Amino acid sequence: MAKVVGKHGELFSRLCDPEHLIDCARDAARGKRRRPDVAAFLLDMEPLCFDLAEELQRGEWRPSGYRTFHIQYPKPRQISSAPFADRVVHHAIVSILEPYFERRFVPFSFACRVGKGTHAALARASSLSARRRYVLRGDVTKFFPSIDHAILKAQVRRVIGDERMLVLLDLVIDGSNAQEPVLDWFPGDDLMTPALRRRGIPIGNLTSQFLANVLLDVLDHEVMDRLGFGDYVRYCDDFLVFSDDAAALHHARTAIDGCLSRLRLRLHERKGGIHSTRAPFPFCGFVLRRGVRRLKRESLVRATRRLRGLRRAVEAGTADSKSVSPRIAAWKGHARHVSSPRLVALTLLRAGYTLLGVDPITIRTVCCAAAAGTTTPTTVARRIATTTTPITPTTISGSVSPVPRSRAVCADGAAG
Repeated sequence: MAKVVGKHGELFSRLCDPEHLIDCARDAARGKRRRPDVAAFLLDMEPLCFDLAEELQRGEWRPSGYRTFHIQYPKPRQISSAPFADRVVHHAIVSILEPYFERRFVPFSFACRVGKGTHAALARASSLSARRRYVLRGDVTKFFPSIDHAILKAQVRRVIGDERMLVLLDLVIDGSNAQEPVLDWFPGDDLMTPALRRRGIPIGNLTSQFLANVLLDVLDHEVMDRLGFGDYVRYCDDFLVFSDDAAALHHARTAIDGCLSRLRLRLHERKGGIHSTRAPFPFCGFVLRRGVRRLKRESLVRATRRLRGLRRAVEAGTADSKSVSPRIAAWKGHARHVSSPRLVALTLLRAGYTLLGVDPITIRTVCCAAAAGTTTPTTVARRIATTTTPITPTTISGSVSPVPRSRAVCADGAAG
């Protein structure tokens, strides 16, 4: 049993410190200062944070409504955006509570944690896939809409004992907007149980990401402590368990099903299973196979279209190079985690980009050779992909042939 902290109310007192709220407002505004609601709050940040602190102290604070929108990639989701003042409170809650839970978290949970992230999870999964023969892939079905409020609150109360902090966190959880309906029956339920239990927390809140780690920490300790699998990776609700023994993984899957059932969650029937690591399997937007990392085909197609759109915006004068270059550099940095550096260069070439410091003859040679299906551009494309010079949106003119999609997608030789 974890040691319960904050029994004397010191956590809530720290949260209500106006200086702490000001720091949290600055954190919440990072990268969003040009948004009208954020700019308006920052304009009067100090008086607004003092008012917010008094409202919290008096117990009068209540979460406001959410603005919702939907995305379709990589799958249909409802995204919820809280008003900026509420996001300041969310940051304040997480900054106070996170250190006490961080001590309990296993080192191989990578979502929404300092020093972790997608690429760290990818690196560990790639390393384990090169050493182990089999992998158990798991994905929780409709994870955020399925989170049971009562179970989540009970998990928080195992560690936190500050009643006023718990009341505040309960307000955030109970203030969740309507999520995608999920009706699942678990052992011990009667006909009406799923309809009577509150469930679902919004995708988009910092508190939701933090609370997801709190809830699935139960799964992490089940896999690593009780089942004894050290070769484990989890990113949010996607996880991998590696082993040389397929039978042991089948046993682990049964145990994991039982663990998630106690949390009123279910594994996705189609997105999981036990596979050989010699066969490609997806994780964190990449495809892994025995230590080889590739981007998904659809990711490359979308990236090419997005990069072309940015180039055309610059050519039309609706965007400037200074605003476009960081976005291209961000994609380039993400794509460099694949096993082939040629892939980055060929995708940029297909989108109509050149790199400063690489002469036009070189660019033309790469494009024509790739179109002809020869192996000539290997060295040149590697030079382009690994250059550190800035990217300039340009049009590849003349009779240069476009790079075929099959060559761009399979540039690392891992796909045919």
